[in-house]
Amino acid sequence: MDSRRTFLIRCNAALLAMVAGARPAWARVGPRRVQPSHPTPRPGITAAKLPSHDQLADAPRAQAVFDSVREIPEVVDGIRCHCGCADNPDFYSLLSCYEGEDAMAKSCPICQGQGRLAARLHKDGKTLDEIRTAIDARYG
Repeated sequence: MDSRRTFLIRCNAALLAMVAGARPAWARVGPRRVQPSHPTPRPGITAAKLPSHDQLADAPRAQAVFDSVREIPEVVDGIRCHCGCADNPDFYSLLSCYEGEDAMAKSCPICQGQGRLAARLHKDGKTLDEIRTAIDARYG
């Protein structure tokens, strides 16, 4: 029989693991949730719905990534966001995270990271499929 001290140590370890985001082995067993495929970029999509640089004054650290996404809306519109917002019926693609005055990407590090990676890879001449593969590998 375990002592009270051992019991408390195990409880604290379990609590710390949960806070750190670790899942117990029994929660990892079973089929993985299959992520839906990336969306098809919409013809004629633009960055018109993205807030302007001035409208991002309350999120100065996000201005650069918004500027990068603004340059490649047709690419970002073909990427599925991995932060969980893709389950929102109002969101079509990663580009949706950057749209509107209350754009989710203003504060979401995953949306911002995916946008930065997409912009960098696009600048390096990568195709949309190559960008999707890299984003899935890092964030999927």
